[in-house]
Amino acid sequence: MCGILGIIGRNSAAPDALRLRDALTLLRHRGPDDEGYLLFDSGSRAIMMLGGEDTPGVLDLPSVVAHAHHGFDVALAFRRLSILDVSPAGHQPMVSPNGRNVIIFNGEVYNFVELRRELEACGHRFRSGTDTEVILAAYAEWGAAMLTRFVGMFALAILDTVERTVLLARDPFGIKPLYWTRSGPTLFFASEIAPLLALTSAPRVADVNALYRYMRFGMTDGHHDTMFAGIQQLPAAHFMMLGANGTVLAPPQAYWTPGAVASRDIGLAAAAAELRHLFDESVRLHLRSDVPLGSCLSGGLDSTAIVASMRAQLGPYAPVHAFSFVSDDPHRGEGPYVDIATRAYSLEGHSVFPSASDLVADLETLVRVQEQPFDSTSMYAQFCVFRLAHEAGITVMLDGQGSDELFGGYATAVSAQLCSAIVRGNIAGIRALLGSSHMSAPGLRARIAVAALGRMVPRQLVGTFMALVGESLYPAWLDARWFRARGHVASPREQGRGRHALREELLHFLRTLSLPRLLRYEDRNSMAFSIESRVPFCTVALADFASSLPSELLVGWNGETKAVLRRAMADVVPQTILDRPKVGFETPERAWLTALRPWIGDVIASDEFRSLPFISHTVVSDVIDTQLGDVRAMRPLTWRFLNVAAWARQFHVQFD
Repeated sequence: MCGILGIIGRNSAAPDALRLRDALTLLRHRGPDDEGYLLFDSGSRAIMMLGGEDTPGVLDLPSVVAHAHHGFDVALAFRRLSILDVSPAGHQPMVSPNGRNVIIFNGEVYNFVELRRELEACGHRFRSGTDTEVILAAYAEWGAAMLTRFVGMFALAILDTVERTVLLARDPFGIKPLYWTRSGPTLFFASEIAPLLALTSAPRVADVNALYRYMRFGMTDGHHDTMFAGIQQLPAAHFMMLGANGTVLAPPQAYWTPGAVASRDIGLAAAAAELRHLFDESVRLHLRSDVPLGSCLSGGLDSTAIVASMRAQLGPYAPVHAFSFVSDDPHRGEGPYVDIATRAYSLEGHSVFPSASDLVADLETLVRVQEQPFDSTSMYAQFCVFRLAHEAGITVMLDGQGSDELFGGYATAVSAQLCSAIVRGNIAGIRALLGSSHMSAPGLRARIAVAALGRMVPRQLVGTFMALVGESLYPAWLDARWFRARGHVASPREQGRGRHALREELLHFLRTLSLPRLLRYEDRNSMAFSIESRVPFCTVALADFASSLPSELLVGWNGETKAVLRRAMADVVPQTILDRPKVGFETPERAWLTALRPWIGDVIASDEFRSLPFISHTVVSDVIDTQLGDVRAMRPLTWRFLNVAAWARQFHVQFD
């Protein structure tokens, strides 16, 4: 797990290698174990390998400082967190044996052992035990088609010194980030946004569309744009090809499309057995590491299934460390379930108990780490969990992100299933869903029914329908005139509709609505403490399997979410955890923010906050009081106000 940075297309305004080094320093937390640089002259096709303060001395590389003004057309820079083959043999940039290709790579390809055997049969030979060297050989053998063979998470750049091209690619789910921007003809890319801000002189202006999606829906990361105008991200499951002069030879194109599999007729028992096999195989691959590893544990189905599989595969005596956030919230606290899982699998449990005052103390650090706004304080809990793991000496963690998106774990999946039942005229299914004991929470049945009806409103009338149910696209706390003056056209979030509403809904959650931002939160919080976080549910095999299933195996007609996953784990996950209702990974946010109300008042009364032009400031205080006083309020609007203000201050963001 590492940090990568590159400059493609040298011109007189491009920074020199010393500024490249300074920008790479901003990624040191992603890779404290090693650093490396490569400068490429496309005219002579010469490459120069350079090192820095953290480069192993045994490599005997010239200093980047001594060659700060050496000319280049392509510059590649790298920070390493050693996970596989921790020796200097894993140093990057890594050059292929014939000297043609050079790679910088952030992530892990877990099936590199199997790919290595296949490539050895094709005549390739290897000098290290790294997956990086396997990727280089795979590119020589298969070109960009290699991407469909990888099981893993990655953001990579491969320079072909003969063709004078650079391939940029990102893993199927976008687990690992890859941002890029331009300054004139020069293209810059990096694992995080901060180095791009440091390397370019463009003003830091908020992207209007991204700002609206965050403020109105709490959504980020699901599109090619970012909260910073002019800085884009390569979409998940895409690659692009660049010339050494910075030109785009092939724009971003997909090498995998979620959901592009045929539906099949399969029963619950057979599907559960197949899922169990695929899941255990994924965990087996994700356990490959040459450094200590552990797992996040919330006490929910997903994280419990992971530690159950870890225990089964590592054996009864291997230490399995689990790290948890625990609160004293009587309704949302997960401490009892964490204790059940810890005892069931003989885990070495570690828990953290942050408070509201801790949140305020760490807020500036958290905002800097995340780089873009985030929609709830639960990200702080995750931040604290990874900090605890770092203090315990753990370098690799497993986590359960992706399960809800693949297998239908959210309440909106139930409304999508109800919509499809209504459209299909499935009277029995409608009655079963609305009469389910899973709908017993106050007001839940009515909310699900209204949401299902909203999915059947003609698209051009969805905005009107939302306003009728109190969900205006421009609520009173947003300044609609400001957005419209900048050409913004409001639209509702994507949702599943029609006969296949559930299938569509889950694909939206996978591609735009929730998983992209959850993976960004996970990446930044883990890498802030030099930890590689792995997500075993996020594999193409599991995603294609879930997409092929009949919808009732995901959300049962009895309203049970993730039905097939519960059945698959029935013999290994304690029944108490299997039966518990869905609870997100949450802090006691309302209690925290209520305790912080005086501080919040100071924030929204400040000149800095009142200068934010897209907020209707006359109603903010009333909106916050209503939110904090209504236990049924679902949207964390209070936090959005606070977070966007802290983000704008931290990064000196302009809005005009």
